[in-house]
Amino acid sequence: MSDPGSTLFLLIDVQDRLYKAMHEKEKLASSLGILIRGLQLMGIPMIATEQYPKGIGPTIPEISGLLESVPVLSKMSFSCWGDPGCREAISSSDRARILIAGIEAHVCVYQTAIDLARSGYEVDIVADAVSSRTPFNRDTGLARMRDRGIGMTSVEIVLFELMRTAESEEFRGISKILK
Repeated sequence: MSDPGSTLFLLIDVQDRLYKAMHEKEKLASSLGILIRGLQLMGIPMIATEQYPKGIGPTIPEISGLLESVPVLSKMSFSCWGDPGCREAISSSDRARILIAGIEAHVCVYQTAIDLARSGYEVDIVADAVSSRTPFNRDTGLARMRDRGIGMTSVEIVLFELMRTAESEEFRGISKILK
């Protein structure tokens, strides 16, 4: 079960040029918006990344508008853990569990999850908040991560898991976000 005090959210590369090519991109943006707003209500720290933003563009406006106080780190490595700045930001968070969402499931999400797990982190992929250009690549990326011991979750599962009870302060706010 998730513990809010040990959880960090990592949003990977939801950038303009990549996003336009994603399978079910509108569903992806909706899931990410719900997830980000819910995690913010619970005070879960976040890091966002952009892969070569000069060439791929910035984070899409629907998401960047939710990330006002979130560090957005530029990287060239497909794996966030392979980038020294990202690695430092993750390490210095002192969080043992990393929730990952973003794109693409079979490239940057996959490589990051594997590297983080190898480095001793508990890693969970928010499966309904990741995508790839094709369903095959998304599904293959998710299957490979699962086969390597990476946890799979969903937006609603993780939000309710972090809340634990309907008596939590966040329950009403999360309920409104989910409607």
